[in-house]
Amino acid sequence: MTQTVATAAHCINPHCPRPYPQTRSNNFCSVCGAPLRIFNRYIPLKKLGVGGFAAIYTVWDEKTKKERVLKVLLETSPKALALFEQEATVLASLRHPGVPKVEPDSFFQVTFGKSPEVVLPCLVMEKISGKTLEDILEYHQYQGLPEAWVQNWLKQAVYILRELHQRKIIHRDIKPANLMLREGTEQIVLIDFGGAKQIGAKQANYQASSTRLFSPGYSPPEQIAGAVVGPNADFYALGMTCIHLLTGKYPLDLEDPKTGDLHWENFTNVSPGLANLLDDMIQPNIEKRPANANELLARIRKISSQTITSTVAKAIFQVISKLPADLFKLSLAILALFGQSITKTIVLFWKAIAHLTKAFLSTLWLITLGGIGGFSGAIVGHLLAYQTAFAKKLDYLISENLPLLTNLTIFPTSGIVLFSCVGLVTAWGLMLAGNLGQKRRYLTATILGIVSYGLGYLVMQKVPSSAMLPQDSILMIGVATFILIWGLGLPSHKIVYALISSVGTSFALLGLLQLVMNIVVIILGIFGIHNNFISSFNWANPVFNMVFFSSMGIIIAFWLSVTHFFVVPVLKMLGWR
Repeated sequence: MTQTVATAAHCINPHCPRPYPQTRSNNFCSVCGAPLRIFNRYIPLKKLGVGGFAAIYTVWDEKTKKERVLKVLLETSPKALALFEQEATVLASLRHPGVPKVEPDSFFQVTFGKSPEVVLPCLVMEKISGKTLEDILEYHQYQGLPEAWVQNWLKQAVYILRELHQRKIIHRDIKPANLMLREGTEQIVLIDFGGAKQIGAKQANYQASSTRLFSPGYSPPEQIAGAVVGPNADFYALGMTCIHLLTGKYPLDLEDPKTGDLHWENFTNVSPGLANLLDDMIQPNIEKRPANANELLARIRKISSQTITSTVAKAIFQVISKLPADLFKLSLAILALFGQSITKTIVLFWKAIAHLTKAFLSTLWLITLGGIGGFSGAIVGHLLAYQTAFAKKLDYLISENLPLLTNLTIFPTSGIVLFSCVGLVTAWGLMLAGNLGQKRRYLTATILGIVSYGLGYLVMQKVPSSAMLPQDSILMIGVATFILIWGLGLPSHKIVYALISSVGTSFALLGLLQLVMNIVVIILGIFGIHNNFISSFNWANPVFNMVFFSSMGIIIAFWLSVTHFFVVPVLKMLGWR
């Protein structure tokens, strides 16, 4: 840190006719006799200004060999002194990077003169080098600041308020002039604790009185009216501050003169999440504002663009903040024109990447469980249908009790047991995936899983069983898939899921298996193997069953995922809810 090279001192006596320059090595002012070495430690170097009831100076700390800030109270009323002492007490109790650091012995009084005697309460605090948000706003007074910057600062400010409110401290004067950026960083610092108030249990419940102190345009209605204020009064002021930063317009200039409503969204282009959050923060009704800082932080985290855009904004700001003053102003002006467009483009790009990544991983998980379901169902179904007496007993039971069915060409055989098992287990696999927002109703999935594949099998019985992959299998696959989808408990657009999945699965599966069979025929022909070899692959063949039904489960899962991540969002965008 670059230290001071000042050779002159400044007298802090408000009545001194020539307070500057004074010889720095002197202990007392050569004009009025007031002490120049305050508290036997601090040497005033430069007057920074006068704000409120106090004068602000840069001082040299002989003990730490660093510059600090000296705040000298000029107002003599008991109320002003009480607020000043309160500010010293509050700051001395805090240890947070977003609050100026004050040592326990940094509050004291300087007395000089005899007739009349002058007593000046003094407070020494950490010097924060940098620009206030009000300073930065001057470069954007017509178009406002980029959303990414404001979101980043809002989040930091809420973390500071959480620290204050946990200690039962309300700042009561949040505005752009009281928020600073540490030089060379993006660290927000909350300053000017002259209006801070320590609240107790009763006060936290709005049952005690409050000193009437407010900043027009930022303070909430209850504070302006002199009523009791609680922690969410700071949220109101912070919300108004962010609106000022985003629009570049003083909040009172955004009010409707007839209704008093604040119309600010037309003057900036921000994400709906941030707009809704700020609207809630500035609610006139106390009960409608966020209840605490943790609730605010949770909502800020849900604004998806915050992490990406704040990182980009931070990098850009760190670069341009190191430029000379004129270049800094020019850079901010250019960014103001193009910053929001660039930010939106970046956000859209990363949102697309995130959506595609999520779609890929979800699809991979879904087709894995769909394939496992079809594969497992084929094994279980084959064992029940062809390796046990279950199917034969079922045939016998139906023929004895429902003799009319025995005359039908679609009379159930072992195949319906196979298909029903596959439908059941495939439905469970797709249900277990759980990444389509479906409700896990296993009874419904079980019933429709059995019915879907069983009915598909019955539809296919008009084709001779010796035929290998007939074109009419399209109908079987379509019927089975369509009914299966209805049992998955999808949240909306079920007809869309069912149609796309049934049609897509029918043609994709049949085309894939036909291609595989053609390749097999060619290979067998090369080796001189008779084509009748292929006829051994039928519904009684366990290998064929496992390949066919696992493929079917995978393809159904694929089309479900395509519908969920790409088709349905487009339909919602077009208004079909």
